[in-house]
Amino acid sequence: MGESQNQPFQLSFNRFLRVDFRGSRVTSDGGLLLVRELDERLGLTRLIQNHLVDSRTGRNTQFPLADLFRQSAYSRLAGYEDLNDATRLARDPTFRLMGSEKVWERGVALTSTLHWFETDLLAREENLTGLVRLNRELVAQTEGVGSPHRVVLDMDSSESPVYGEQEQSAYNGYFESVCYHPLFLFNRQGDCLAAKLRPGNVHSAEGWEEVLLPELERQQQNGKEVAFRGDAAFAKPEIYQALEQRGVKYAIRLPANENLERHIDELLTRPVGRPSQKPVVCYKRFLYQAASWRRARQVVAKVEFHAGELFPRVGFIVTNLGLPSRAVVRFYNKRGTAEQWIKEGKLAVNWTRLSCHRFRGNEVRLWLSVIAYNLGNLWRRLALPKKIGSWSLTSLQQRLVKTGGRLIKHARYYWLLLAEGHLHRRLFSQLLRRIYALPVPSG
Repeated sequence: MGESQNQPFQLSFNRFLRVDFRGSRVTSDGGLLLVRELDERLGLTRLIQNHLVDSRTGRNTQFPLADLFRQSAYSRLAGYEDLNDATRLARDPTFRLMGSEKVWERGVALTSTLHWFETDLLAREENLTGLVRLNRELVAQTEGVGSPHRVVLDMDSSESPVYGEQEQSAYNGYFESVCYHPLFLFNRQGDCLAAKLRPGNVHSAEGWEEVLLPELERQQQNGKEVAFRGDAAFAKPEIYQALEQRGVKYAIRLPANENLERHIDELLTRPVGRPSQKPVVCYKRFLYQAASWRRARQVVAKVEFHAGELFPRVGFIVTNLGLPSRAVVRFYNKRGTAEQWIKEGKLAVNWTRLSCHRFRGNEVRLWLSVIAYNLGNLWRRLALPKKIGSWSLTSLQQRLVKTGGRLIKHARYYWLLLAEGHLHRRLFSQLLRRIYALPVPSG
């Protein structure tokens, strides 16, 4: 059986097979080195130095701030769910080689150090604000790469279940759970431009000004034409007014009510004759002023009759777009991709897994997950060839990040021998060429 301490294990199903546990220089996350090369090209180290404050002194500085930051962000990008994973990753070759020379031989930080880094150092006001600025600048410096003149912003909220009695967690009737209720803002390339962690019992649009208005200002200062989409949770007159004052085009869903339906009475009667197997769709545009509005606004209604359904499906969109009604609906429907990106963030980087007791600590963890998500999304849209550019972040994890490799040190050099699976030599070379072709950010 090979049960002595120094002898390999022999398995009975194959007498020629031996199993041993001396693979400390083996990694399962070799594909992360490509993302590390991308972040080097994008100047992530400079962003960390510019926006985060390291108040440590003396022996507490054995791990540079950039190393701790990358360890936190990259462990999330690789799909590791918890800080407890840090201890078993401490000797992982990929995580060691992504850091500075100080950690190449010693290994990366253990769970206790990383916990202090996330819940103490980064939780300080100046660093929490710095994470917001770092994320904004990281995405901003890539917007010139194939970015159109027009920017479309999508805002949506999500549920983050809690684990026990955590600060500011509360019951949310919509989700029917005790949770946090984070808010996210995306562009149409899937980059998460801003986020806000909120108590679980707030309205879906609570805090929209803090999330949306700085991004509107930034985009317009850069000469971009901005459009906004939101579901019925953002059907608030103060949002319409803020967008109109800034010249922003918008399409926001309105909850149906009797007053709205009176404007489309003639469309709610099923067409005469045998029902069509294809949906029968009608549109109508009209002026409407709710009691809480200061003035009337354009509303587009869509009415659909489906075979086998007794009542039509009705939807209303308030808008200031000068497009035909069908085009307005088509434009609004594309906001569904924001829901997909939130789902990707949940599945790929676990950004709704916020298990710290303190609310401030969970804010930090949300932002680290947002930055990890953006690194993955930037890798996808800037470096991946077209045929795999539509892969989800979970597919990237499973097919590219999770690439096994063995580390060998020879003389002054490290060799990482990667397994040829999905990430074969030709694809690796192609991704590197695309990364090196990116413009180097100034500063």
